[in-house]
Amino acid sequence: MKKLLFICHGNICRSPMAEFVMKYLVAKKGRTNEFVIASAATTNEEIGNDIHPGTRRKLLQVGIPFTRRQARRMNRDDYKEYDLILAMDDENMDDIRYICGGDPDGKVHLLLEYAPMPLRDIADPWYTGNFDDTFDDILAGCTGLLDRL
Repeated sequence: MKKLLFICHGNICRSPMAEFVMKYLVAKKGRTNEFVIASAATTNEEIGNDIHPGTRRKLLQVGIPFTRRQARRMNRDDYKEYDLILAMDDENMDDIRYICGGDPDGKVHLLLEYAPMPLRDIADPWYTGNFDDTFDDILAGCTGLLDRL
């Protein structure tokens, strides 16, 4: 069983979008039993909040199912629990390493490391308002990740 944890700043936009996209892709391939997929934040700012309305709208638009959830902050135990911790941007990478006390097992990666495009951050739609581009990046990253797994 592969355990994947998607991480962004607040756990209401990018990381839950990645969580639900990955769950959808895994289900389409009939591989749901092979994975545990979750998401979390690097900050406390949105703890307890459901996904952002823009994320919800985008997932509905493309037909990807999602459930109500509450944002949570990652903790040091997540490093032991998950096989891969997938960050949306470089700031998340730094924050994850701080929370976990480093990355001795090489589990922390940018999601776009798995996409067939130049490596870069996935823009935060909280600031850009552009959930379409964020979705496209997340879909490319999750598709590439699943192909490697």
